[in-house]
Amino acid sequence: MATVTIKMMNVSPGMSSSSSSSSPSPSSPPQTISTGSQPSSSLPLRAIPGSYGWPLLGPISDRLDYSWFQGPENFFKTRIEKYKSTVFRTNVPPTFPFFLGVNPNVVAVLDCKSFAHLFDMEIVEKKNVLVGDFMPSTQFTGNIRAAVYLDPSEPGHARVKSFSIDVLKRSSKVWLAELLTNLDRLWDIIDKEISEKGSAGYIFPLQRGIFKFLTKALVGADIAKSPEIEKSGYAMLDRWLALQLLPTVPITAFQPLTEIFLHSFSYPFFLVSGDYNKLTDFVRKEGKEVIQRANAEFGMSEEETVHNILFILGFNAYGGFSIFIPTLFNTIASDTTGLQEKLRKEARENGGPNLTFDSVKDMPLIESVVYETLRLNPPVPLQYARARKDFLLSSHDSVFEVKKGELLCGYQKLVMQDSKIFNEPESFKPDRFVGSGKELLNYLYWSNGPQTGSPSASNKQCSAKDYVTLSASLMVAHLFRRYDSITGDATSITSAKKATN
Repeated sequence: MATVTIKMMNVSPGMSSSSSSSSPSPSSPPQTISTGSQPSSSLPLRAIPGSYGWPLLGPISDRLDYSWFQGPENFFKTRIEKYKSTVFRTNVPPTFPFFLGVNPNVVAVLDCKSFAHLFDMEIVEKKNVLVGDFMPSTQFTGNIRAAVYLDPSEPGHARVKSFSIDVLKRSSKVWLAELLTNLDRLWDIIDKEISEKGSAGYIFPLQRGIFKFLTKALVGADIAKSPEIEKSGYAMLDRWLALQLLPTVPITAFQPLTEIFLHSFSYPFFLVSGDYNKLTDFVRKEGKEVIQRANAEFGMSEEETVHNILFILGFNAYGGFSIFIPTLFNTIASDTTGLQEKLRKEARENGGPNLTFDSVKDMPLIESVVYETLRLNPPVPLQYARARKDFLLSSHDSVFEVKKGELLCGYQKLVMQDSKIFNEPESFKPDRFVGSGKELLNYLYWSNGPQTGSPSASNKQCSAKDYVTLSASLMVAHLFRRYDSITGDATSITSAKKATN
């Protein structure tokens, strides 16, 4: 059974951003996080607190709290306080009235120790639980269950996961060059707009650039070969993503209209079928090499390849970057603590004259800022897994009996604020993961597993987790080799001072 042994870290509450990191606390012994049938024998056995409430009424009440009255973070926080436990029973959307086949009942796991069970494939399964018991129609993926919905025990998972890992390895030949080219183009657009209007919205230019470089890197296709895809491909993906996820995305604005019209039913595929068909036609035409390789080396049919590569491109890569990078830019552009000066110094003094993935590995503060942003704002807010069998689940202070078939749910943003793991967990500490603080990466679970884990055909960890963190670090280094400072927020840049040396 999987066991992760990690030293508890004590990050000094008064350290400055320039400190190397915290040292392990001498009063905190190594902690063994056990999963499955090997919980700590020293912890008391406790019945899982909480309830699902009355049929129909309980799920509706929880749905309104989650999406409207409280919002996700307070929804889970208030229940932790109520039950005096980070493990409890509750309901999560979507639910009634038009999700009759969806069971909203979950066992919430909201500390790092209990959350770790979601990644032990011996005791949980990941079949069709990307967004809980709800699953968008397979029409959105060409009537094929994309790899993200497959459990490692299913025959198709190994070949598609191996294919995705192979695609990423091959993409390394062009990934860096395409990323840098599109970053230069993005900042040229921003410079021009700032000079003309005084500020620049960067979301759509960023998405265009992300779409262009990812399509070249993953599919081997140049979107310039299709004027329509070049102009609107990124927007097609935005619409395709939105219709699949809207029933599960909390939106507190414009209530109760949001609950009535956005959260009460799943959306039909025909609303984006034209967009999706254009994207698949483009992949078939321009991605012939990757399609042929998938068939020859992994035994995948053309249909299986086209829809899986488009899901990897559109959902995993483009969708993830579109959420995370604006958060990262906002973190840096809105900082008033002097962080930018330290990032600028490191970006220019470390890593040599040319930016590469190896060079950003010599920029520990930049990497730590990326990790800390992922900790506080993980792109995927919820993780799910279904119990493969009866097992004992451990939190920091108790053991609980979980029955086969029960759905576990972890809200990552709250899990990553576990005070038994992270010092001052709600605070942004840019150098939290520098030096010996890197041991805390064992607890950074943003990628369907710990940052220190290795994606493989036998698990569900994101194949591109290291590409994401290295690419994000490179974006920050590129930014501070071009500019002395920037100001702005999650959607716009209001000033960008060009580098003076």
